[in-house]
Amino acid sequence: MDITDLKGMLEAMVFVSDVPLKADRLAELVACDRALVQSALQELAEEYHRRDGGIELAEVAGGYQFRTAARHVEAVRRLNRSKPFRFSRAALESLAIIAYRQPVTRGDVEYLRGVDSGGVIKTLLDKHLIRILGKKEVAGRPLIYGTTREFLEVFGLRSLNDLPTLKEFSEIDLDQGIADLPLPFTADDQVAEEPSA
Repeated sequence: MDITDLKGMLEAMVFVSDVPLKADRLAELVACDRALVQSALQELAEEYHRRDGGIELAEVAGGYQFRTAARHVEAVRRLNRSKPFRFSRAALESLAIIAYRQPVTRGDVEYLRGVDSGGVIKTLLDKHLIRILGKKEVAGRPLIYGTTREFLEVFGLRSLNDLPTLKEFSEIDLDQGIADLPLPFTADDQVAEEPSA
């Protein structure tokens, strides 16, 4: 197969998919060697990067997906007339604990945060940022939680290995950085804070 044709097919499939597509799956679909598909995807990603346009081909959640270039997020927000989703500090703390310490129980999260986190965990579950992995083999068999593919997609991560180190995370300005990420929720959605004591 001609590399130009292959890149065109891959580009079309990634474009129409609503989830990141893995190189293995794409290789199956185009009946090509995985290494050749991976190479073509890398070339496409470089072409979009060199073009410096409004979209980029990004490797996220173990697959490939077209994404808006970061510098154009505000224009896209104006088009969609939606407010950016904002994480409450409680939600961000709970999500960080789960991401870095998974698998983790609600009790573990509450111990580290020092407050009840049931409402925040329920909302993170509802937003598909975390999932139930099973039950811990201890008395009471509490549920254990971990992050989801959607978590990786929302934060633009290829895998959990791409999470910033705890030192890098502590240097992020939460009021201007992560708190204003454009997430795929409606403008009316909010991650609940726990009730004040």
